Parts: sequence; C-alpha cells; structure tokens
Amino acid sequence: MEVVRKSELADCLVEELGLSKKQASEAVDAVLGCIRSTLAEGGKVALAGFGSFEVRTRKERMAMNPRTGERIMVPATKVPAFKAGKQLKDAVK
Repeated sequence: MEVVRKSELADCLVEELGLSKKQASEAVDAVLGCIRSTLAEGGKVALAGFGSFEVRTRKERMAMNPRTGERIMVPATKVPAFKAGKQLKDAVK
C-alpha cells in the first residue's frame, strides 16, 4: 500500500495544473491550514463529492489501567473526524 505525503500531493498539483513546485507546496499548505483553522474554531469543512471534516466531542468515560486494574476517569475531549462522501466511497469500491 502506498502512502502519499504532502510533497506527493504537491507533485500532483505540479503535473495537473502546471504550477511550480513552490506554488504547489504553498497551495497544499494553505488548504490544510484553512481546514485546520476552521476545525479549531469549531466549524465544519464540506467538500462536495469528497467528504466533510468536523469536530466531534467524546464523552467522559470510565476506563481501566491494564497494568494495575485501577479504574480511572478519562475526561471528555474533542477530536477531528472525517466522513467520506458518496463519490469518494464509490471511487474506492
């Protein structure tokens, strides 16, 4: 299985749009930065045909330390989440 990193995404933009390597890298960074800042502010990013990014809240819960068996309270936390859109799901099938 191949892992695509930010530099490979930038390379794809170079090929697809004819941008310079620097412009493509800046474009990838800008898009990721916009997604990051929107989520940090509690917003949601919806990309039609691709999917949506949102922040979900995990409730406080009891857990067990596997070494000691001690029960501990895990505090509530916010986590980023991605939900794939229909076109992306169909493309992966």
